[in-house]
Amino acid sequence: MLTDLLAALVRLDSTNPSLVPGGAGEARIAHFLVDWLTAQGIAAELDEAAPGRLSVIATVKGTGGGRSLMLNAHLDTVGTEGMVAPFEPVVRDGRLFGRGAYDMKGGLAACLLALLEAKQARLRGDVILTAVADEEHASLGMQSVLKRVTADAAIVTEPTELCVSTAHKGFTWHEITTHGRAAHGSRPDLGIDAIAHMGRVLGRLETLERTLSTREAHPLLGHASLHASLISGGQELSSYPHRCTLLVERRTLPGETPQQVTREIEVCLSDLATDSDFRAEHRLTLARDPFGIEQDAPIVQTLRQAAAQVLGQAPAVIGQSFWMDSALLAAAGIPTVVFGPCGGGAHATEEWVDLASVDQCRQTLTATLHAFCA
Repeated sequence: MLTDLLAALVRLDSTNPSLVPGGAGEARIAHFLVDWLTAQGIAAELDEAAPGRLSVIATVKGTGGGRSLMLNAHLDTVGTEGMVAPFEPVVRDGRLFGRGAYDMKGGLAACLLALLEAKQARLRGDVILTAVADEEHASLGMQSVLKRVTADAAIVTEPTELCVSTAHKGFTWHEITTHGRAAHGSRPDLGIDAIAHMGRVLGRLETLERTLSTREAHPLLGHASLHASLISGGQELSSYPHRCTLLVERRTLPGETPQQVTREIEVCLSDLATDSDFRAEHRLTLARDPFGIEQDAPIVQTLRQAAAQVLGQAPAVIGQSFWMDSALLAAAGIPTVVFGPCGGGAHATEEWVDLASVDQCRQTLTATLHAFCA
C-alpha cells in the first residue's frame, strides 16, 4: 500500500507556480488527498491561502482527554528542468524515483498511513494532518493553516535520514542601494561611481562574514553566514553609474533576530558615511526565523524513544542548514520536531526516496502517536 500511495502522489504534478511560471500548483494533489482521506473515513477539508493554492487539513478526533499531535508535510515541489519523465515513478533497488519522492512526498505518505492507523487505534488525543501549499517559496499554506488549527505538538516529516532534527537555520534578505551621480565617462569631475561605492560596501560585508565565523558556533548548526547574492547597476559603458543595487542573504541561528542582523549591516554602512559623497539605503525585504527546540522537550523525547524501538537504536539528534515550515509552527507556540525518511536528489535532476525508510518513518510516527496521544 505504501509504494502504491507514494507512486500516486509522485504522479501528481504539484510544481510550485511561484517558482516555475505555469507550474501546476497544489490543487490537484490537494483534491486527491481529500478524496483518499474521505474514502478512509477521515474528515478532511481544503484551505485556500491564495487563488488555487490549496492545503489540506484532516483530523482524527480523539475520544477525549489526550494530547493532540500534528503531522505536517508540504504538497509543492520545485521544477523539473533537466529531468526525464519526472512524474512517472520508477522503483529500483528499493528506491522510488521521481520529482517530490524525497522532498517530500515520502514524508507525506508516511503521515497519511500513520493517520489511518490512528483512526483504528482510537486514541484519546486528536491527530491532525496539515498538508500544505507553497513551502518551497513563501509558505502561504502553513501561514494560512495556522490561523485555523493548533496542537500540543507537531512533527514535520521533511527528510532527515531517520535522524531527529531539533534545529535549523533561518534567513534574512536585504537590499542595499548605493547612489552616485550620472555623468559622461570623460568627466570624473562631475560623476560619482555608485558601483565603486558598492565595492566598499562589499568589503565591509566580507569583514562582517569573517566576524560571524569567529563567534561561538551553535552545537548543531555551526556558524551564521552572509553572502552577496545578486548585484546590478549602471546604464551604459561610457557613463558614471548613478545607482547600484546589491541583494544579500544572511543565514541566522536560534537566538538571532532580524533586528539584530539589520543593525549589523547598518553599522557597516554608517562607517562608510563619513565620506560626504557616499550615500546608501538599506532595507530588510524578508525574514524567516531560525528554529530550535530543547532535546528534553516531551515531543522530542517521545519521538526519540519511538524511533529507537523501530530502528533498534537511538536516532542521532541533528540540525539542518535549510529553512522549513517548522519555524512557523514553533513561532505559533507549537513544540515541533523534524523527522523523515532517507533519500537523495532534493531539487536535483534525479530524486529518490528509500522505501524501507519511508515505512520506518510511518512506524515511528505511529508509535509516537500511541505514546503521545494515548
